[in-house]
Amino acid sequence: MLRKTRIALAVVFWAAITLLLADCAGALGSWIAFTAKIQFLPAVLALNVAVVAGLILLTFVCGRVYCSVICPLGVFQDMVSWLRGKFKKKDKFRFSYSKPKNIVRYAVLCVFIALILAGLTSIAALIAPYSMFGKIVTSVFHTRTLVGASIASVSFILITCLAWWDGRIWCNTICPVGSVLGLVSRFSLFGPVIDKSKCVECHLCGKACKASCIDSKERKIDASRCVACMDCISNCKHGAISYGFRYKKESAQAQAPKSEAADTSRRAFMATAGLIAGTALLKAQQAEVGGDGGLAPIEPKQAPERLTPLVPAGVVSLKNLRQHCIGCQLCVNACPNKVLRPNMSLEGFLQPVMSYENGFCRPECTKCADVCPAGAIQKVTREEKTAIQIGLASVDLWMCVANTEGVKCGNCARHCPAGAIKLTHVDPQDKESAMIPSVNEERCIGCGACEYVCPVRPLSAIRVEGYEVHHIK
Repeated sequence: MLRKTRIALAVVFWAAITLLLADCAGALGSWIAFTAKIQFLPAVLALNVAVVAGLILLTFVCGRVYCSVICPLGVFQDMVSWLRGKFKKKDKFRFSYSKPKNIVRYAVLCVFIALILAGLTSIAALIAPYSMFGKIVTSVFHTRTLVGASIASVSFILITCLAWWDGRIWCNTICPVGSVLGLVSRFSLFGPVIDKSKCVECHLCGKACKASCIDSKERKIDASRCVACMDCISNCKHGAISYGFRYKKESAQAQAPKSEAADTSRRAFMATAGLIAGTALLKAQQAEVGGDGGLAPIEPKQAPERLTPLVPAGVVSLKNLRQHCIGCQLCVNACPNKVLRPNMSLEGFLQPVMSYENGFCRPECTKCADVCPAGAIQKVTREEKTAIQIGLASVDLWMCVANTEGVKCGNCARHCPAGAIKLTHVDPQDKESAMIPSVNEERCIGCGACEYVCPVRPLSAIRVEGYEVHHIK
């Protein structure tokens, strides 16, 4: 029952996150958005104390339930390992105990933390579980760049091969989240325990353990690597393994009736499920954003070279983005006008940047802030967004058709939602002269409507340059 409950919860969480990342959630989106916000690394980067504390408490009480239920990459590895076991029955028992590779494990964790502290979060996120899974899913449904697809492909092949070969070796050797939670789980109150009085040393538990953490000869379980999958309990033919309090005296454990041990296990695991649900409900947020009113489609144009990248309102500054963004691509997928795309530069690799060839950033849209789980794009209201200046538009009069060809245009002024562009005569003394645009710096919010609707090709005559630190009007 414990194993079936764990699998059911894992499938629900995995399906919800996959739908969210694939942008296929539809009406369920507002209900399942919390599954991204309770991922460990995004919660840490967002300084989401309630979620981080909840996950650490969950691990201290019940072991690494996060890794076997909430983490989508962990569940994906279980799926791969299960598929191999279906090919041959004996492959189900292909595992064996191995000593913990602590030097590699904690060396990787130290490098990971150093990269984050150095502001290279986008590089560190390449081995973070939620970020890796996000890149894999979004590359399947929303492939935008060759580099992004290549990274996702390498991640998919690597994780699949390791899980096929040796189950959870990635989680207990490389994964930084697994290493952190392993330190807590080492002292967890509940977990799988072996009753030595019932154990006949058949070694089935160790052979079925995909975390390779059961030393069946010594009849010990390494709690720091155990992911609480319950496979050992379901495969023990003698009832020698149960999920319960890990610090019982052996004599008391041996005398405990089997039914009482089973009840304790069920209560402990149901408490785990309740804690997961409670943490999720605390952070569940609903966002309703209207559809894009849009403009008639126009021919594609070329993106200009920007000295400072454009990033969404709510980012606050480029520094904040680079310190918090894990490159999960949720914001890129959520953008209704396809304004966001992954950054291909080394600094800020795969983090979101904006460009206006396909649309502009509508002042009333806050979808990217609504879905960001890591605090890289902070929550803003529609009213607040209209007062945030993410960049400034400027006009190249040598490209503007109103100036060079003397035609009537005014597209930029007509479509500016902030009223920051007005038309003035080229010759103020000649009321018949061409009308050219000028930008009011105090009113411009950098939304890019002017750049998008400009008829000049391949580069717009008016373009937006980003601010390193966003301004408030």
